[in-house]
Amino acid sequence: MATMRDIKRRKESVTSTGQITKAMKLVATVKMQKAKTRAENSQPYFNNMYNTVKSILAGSENISHPYLNGNESDKKAVIVITSNKGLAGGYNANVIKLLTKNDDFTPENTEIYALGRKGVTGLHKYGYEIKADYSDAINEPLFSDVVQIGEDVINAYVNGEIGEIYIAYTVYKNTVTQIPTLLKLLPITKEEKEDEKDAGTDMLMNYEPEAEEALEMIVPKYINSLIFGAMIESVASENGSRMQAMDSATSNAEEMIASLELKYNRARQGAITQELTEIIAGSAAVE
Repeated sequence: MATMRDIKRRKESVTSTGQITKAMKLVATVKMQKAKTRAENSQPYFNNMYNTVKSILAGSENISHPYLNGNESDKKAVIVITSNKGLAGGYNANVIKLLTKNDDFTPENTEIYALGRKGVTGLHKYGYEIKADYSDAINEPLFSDVVQIGEDVINAYVNGEIGEIYIAYTVYKNTVTQIPTLLKLLPITKEEKEDEKDAGTDMLMNYEPEAEEALEMIVPKYINSLIFGAMIESVASENGSRMQAMDSATSNAEEMIASLELKYNRARQGAITQELTEIIAGSAAVE
């Protein structure tokens, strides 16, 4: 049975941990509010960007261009957005599972362009090749950082090193709900083109200047915009998830403190009872 000293030390340790998790919750809350506002303001733009460019590419099936036709490479490039820090609940693990639990993305046919050290560590453990690491960019997302990432994946695609480009990130819905998402960027498949037609977006595309020149300008901006939007959503999701995790940890600490307080009082009462028993027994022996 634990002694009063052991219980007291345990209680002090849990109290200290609870104070830390409470402080981390407050910090995450402040960061989340800022990131939430940024994500909500940018969300309509990036959603419309994705749908608009996707419909343009789907309506350009008669144009021969690598962005539309793909290439013979069976390699997939996945831009994986996680965090540089832990203590964020299942935020990082859920993004990693998008690949590790998907049979289409094996270590043999997938190259990782990582934003976030947790993704680098987690996917490297599963044997995935980390083609590039841009982890510092996720601390404070800037569009200037995204340009280099987009240029690297597009060059690999145009050079035939990879045949498909995806992005794995977390969509911010609200404070308690974040959705891990795997989004395909290029190329637009036949099935996706048919979906666009079924949605009523089948139309003749007229390009000015020439189609090839227009696509050379449109697609890189499209890729960069989606990466930047995913980064903003991921930062909001990370802080929302961390806030929830720290809130749960603080609540658990408070419950443990209450339980330890009860055990301490019981142990103290037991010690007092034992002392009284010994005093009474000693007094009876003297008489």
